[in-house]
Amino acid sequence: MDKKPRQKPEKPSDQAFDLWLKRGLHQLFDDVANEPIPEELLRLIEEDRGE
Repeated sequence: MDKKPRQKPEKPSDQAFDLWLKRGLHQLFDDVANEPIPEELLRLIEEDRGE
């Protein structure tokens, strides 16, 4: 048996808020998320994987 809580259907105002939030977050953070990962950080990650 699935014990997932039932989700209420979204109201149009909820959908509008979700769209506004998603667009705002993309506007703020897309440039940062698209920056290349620094080589030093990649090296540290690879070293940690080896342990």
